[in-house]
Amino acid sequence: MAPLSPAYASLHGLRIGDAFGARITLPGDHPDVVGRVLPPGPWAWTDDTEMACSVLSVLDRHGHLDQDDLADHFQRHFDPDRGYGPGAERVLLRYRRGESWRDIARSVFGGGSWGNGAAMRVAPLGAWFAPELDRVVTEAAKSAEVTHAHPEGIAGAVAVAVAAALACTSPLDGGELLRAVATRVALGEVRRRIEVAAEFRGTAEEAARELGNGREVSAMDSVPLSLWLAAHHFGDFEDALWTAARVAEDVDTVCAMTGGIIAARTGYDGIPVRWRDSGEPLPRWLVPSAVYEA
Repeated sequence: MAPLSPAYASLHGLRIGDAFGARITLPGDHPDVVGRVLPPGPWAWTDDTEMACSVLSVLDRHGHLDQDDLADHFQRHFDPDRGYGPGAERVLLRYRRGESWRDIARSVFGGGSWGNGAAMRVAPLGAWFAPELDRVVTEAAKSAEVTHAHPEGIAGAVAVAVAAALACTSPLDGGELLRAVATRVALGEVRRRIEVAAEFRGTAEEAARELGNGREVSAMDSVPLSLWLAAHHFGDFEDALWTAARVAEDVDTVCAMTGGIIAARTGYDGIPVRWRDSGEPLPRWLVPSAVYEA
């Protein structure tokens, strides 16, 4: 069988990161986290994976990010038991009632959401359009606008997508990768923290204190750390996620972004078998037509 395409490998990395992170409810200094005792499966994934599947379904159907279809996918597949935040629930229920996403996404939070919801689901899109980086930026921004219209929310999505695109099309890692990502992100706090991450030389704990650890559930507070973790762990998916579990607070989303970026480079086989088997399978409604590389 041919290998999975980078986009679907990235989706699996996101799925496993999300599901693993959702099982990590212990503090980062707990002996099971420090000792890396893998939680028993199966690990159920959350809204991160559910929304990422909608993104890839729309790309598979249209070959580009159709925003109206994405909004429709989000409301049709919205499952409140998947851990959506209260703001996302309110927005998606309004979409389900037939209200226009164009009006709602720009009005919430007085100018659009700058949460990390657009970034958490977008790594596979970056792999899908790689190596067309201009296209990656455009399509990632479009995917964000459906729910996260604030410039920082969009910037977070662009950053993760570009990182995934570079992961599967270039050998860049560490600070070089982060500097390349930053050049494609609009000026603002997300970009500033990525630039800080590119020059950072401390421990993961220090990186979390410097860049943010996801506590605020914002793009600014979680995307730079996720990119830093991915850029310094391309050779070890497992170490990346255990490190995230130790230092992050929004563990499932930081792990989803980190895992999606790393798997874009390593492919499906770069995810340890036990981890792949412990995670909940992708939903049955995801029926892609271009899963495998030719």
